[in-house]
Amino acid sequence: MTTSTTPARIDVYSRVTNKILADLENGVRTWQKPWNASHTAGGITLPLRHNGTPYRGVNVLLLWCEAMEKGFNSPIWMTYKQASEIGAQVRKGEQGSLVVYADRFTKKETDDQGAESEREIPFMKGYTVFNVEQIDGLPAQYVAKTQESPVAMPRIENAERFFAATGATIRHGGNQAFYSPTVDFVQMPPRETFKDAEAYSATLAHELTHWTAHPSRLARELGNRFGNEAYAAEELIAEMGSAFLCADLGITLEVREDHAAYLASWLKVLKADSRAIFTAAAQAQRAADYLHTLQTHAEAMAA
Repeated sequence: MTTSTTPARIDVYSRVTNKILADLENGVRTWQKPWNASHTAGGITLPLRHNGTPYRGVNVLLLWCEAMEKGFNSPIWMTYKQASEIGAQVRKGEQGSLVVYADRFTKKETDDQGAESEREIPFMKGYTVFNVEQIDGLPAQYVAKTQESPVAMPRIENAERFFAATGATIRHGGNQAFYSPTVDFVQMPPRETFKDAEAYSATLAHELTHWTAHPSRLARELGNRFGNEAYAAEELIAEMGSAFLCADLGITLEVREDHAAYLASWLKVLKADSRAIFTAAAQAQRAADYLHTLQTHAEAMAA
């Protein structure tokens, strides 16, 4: 039987997918928007909830997109109710932005023989948030101007430590960046061939996202989910995984023009399945999370 929540859930999937599709059809990759040249204030950061907790997965893409389209420099978002509870007020006429919430609930069922069982049912709902730049009367901590880091190099050194702690085999040479799943290593062109340290780091973040797919790590198998488009889907995951990592590490994302060829395949995947972007974003978030867990392991080994 179709549950009463199904139409709303499908609507959320469609709304999110249509938003990403509109960008891709204009040749814009939503996950690269925070590094547009016009985005000069506030630095690079993940979108944040009112309590400072970063958003994750597809919500990162949605709010990055909203921030760029509407010109918001602040990364902080909250609901109308959350603003009201701290004595603030969303300005009249302001339009909110969509984010989604997914979870599961347990339903108890009884069969014809009277035996009871439990079944987990996934659900998703959308809700509206506002950027703090749309709200009046907020406490000072929500509206303080973000200061640019005066020195860029420490952020790159931090990225170098992050990449080294993964334990991945990283080789240098040639003129291509790629991950070899059969031999399990990442190949990078020589550092001096990149235009700057951030371009090198962003590219390495992309390839390390691929590296997480190995059977000994996350065992990411996309064939059953995406069929003939699995390779393009993996590139989509790697692009978003790189974007998430770059935001974590404070690195300007390098636009990989050689990946423009995947655009048509991405459009095909997303048009065929409104849930595909959710799957890709979730896999990208999982890859980024996995690479972060390796930092903790490396620190424990060094202690």
